[in-house]
Amino acid sequence: MTSQLERNFVEMTSRMTKNEAQEEANRCLYCYDAPCITACPTSIQIPNFIKKIASSNMKGSAMTIMEANPIGASCARVCPTEELCEGACVLNSSTKPIKIGHLQRYATDWAMESDVELFKKGQSNGQKVAIVGAGPAGLSAARELSRFGYSVTIFEAEAKAGGLGNYGIVSFRLPNDVVDWEVAQVVKLGVDIKTNTTVGVDIPAAEILAQYDSVILAVGMGAVPNLGIKGEELAGVHDAIEFVKHTKMGALTEDLIGKRVAVIGAGNTAIDGATCAVRLGAEQVDILYRRTEKEMTAYQFEYEFAKQDGVGFKWLTAPKQIIGDEAGKVVGLECVKMKLGEAGVDGRQRPEVIKGSEFVIEVDAVIKAIGQTRFVSLIEAFGLQHTNGVVDIDETTMQTSNDKVFACGDVVFGNGQGEAMVVTAAQQGKDAAYIIHERLRKPSEIA
Repeated sequence: MTSQLERNFVEMTSRMTKNEAQEEANRCLYCYDAPCITACPTSIQIPNFIKKIASSNMKGSAMTIMEANPIGASCARVCPTEELCEGACVLNSSTKPIKIGHLQRYATDWAMESDVELFKKGQSNGQKVAIVGAGPAGLSAARELSRFGYSVTIFEAEAKAGGLGNYGIVSFRLPNDVVDWEVAQVVKLGVDIKTNTTVGVDIPAAEILAQYDSVILAVGMGAVPNLGIKGEELAGVHDAIEFVKHTKMGALTEDLIGKRVAVIGAGNTAIDGATCAVRLGAEQVDILYRRTEKEMTAYQFEYEFAKQDGVGFKWLTAPKQIIGDEAGKVVGLECVKMKLGEAGVDGRQRPEVIKGSEFVIEVDAVIKAIGQTRFVSLIEAFGLQHTNGVVDIDETTMQTSNDKVFACGDVVFGNGQGEAMVVTAAQQGKDAAYIIHERLRKPSEIA
């Protein structure tokens, strides 16, 4: 990327100044039974951390946040606060809600820049826990277990820990240095993170089961599945996850300046792919979705952001084939118009093709964002029962069909179970750690 394009990926939202933060903190009513806490999946004591900002107790504020949410700096940036804590703020009915996300970022930014020690490793209890996956759920579980005194090893297939934060969330929302700091907090507690280590390839699942007292499966999601249409092999067709990942790593080689891009899908990943394409210089970016605006799965604020970026939307439109030139490069996309028919088992109206409605749009690149595959072979390597790649767990204990293995995060989201938010994954990681601790700690510790 050129220096100009690099500037396009700089964090979009600026932080509050000290005066702005204290003024906003002093607006808080410090509710006794604060609905914002209930609305937060990690139950951060929000009035508490805000009051500490007002009194200039920045370490106390950061500790209050990070105690509840081990990836609180990331969540300050990527949580849908409008739907969670800020959406529940009592001031919504009179003026405007407290800017909780901005205040959370202010406090955690202070912690990052001050490099203060927030937590300490617990006294060793002689027991070992393995975690597969160093994303939000895995990191959260690792931090809590280390504080309880367990020897924790995380196995991570990628070159860096951080999961979605470092590879899947666009840089202008979540810079990598924020995620790297959260990873460093976990490493400082003695957690051993083995990167470039794929379970089932570099180390057998059976070996992990034999060597550790408990195992947490906290892997994320895989690649975007194929569209199942002609032309997917052409140059210029991208997997949205890999596309965003390359922009995070500075490794995208394709020049999109002045190009026309079509994005297939209408979830948050599609929005990320589209807004990245805009920042890479694409002249025209359109999202194609086979249903309507009402059925799109992207958050409303993501949708509004994409529109502000100039992204277009073609509703009730599905791709039929990708058209290439003699050199094997994308030059067009044949589409077909859709209509909504009867509701399916999930309650959503099924899209149906309108016969004879085919048309072609000229494009230079296509980004596929129609969901993600699951790591079924890994799940089965541990011998776990699953439903279409979603691990079956006891919802109370988070235990899988193997009583030694617990699962959390994306690997248990799906089939109507849970909502795949970063903050929800973080809480599940904490829950898994607490459950394992209750299961493994010695009777003398309980007494």
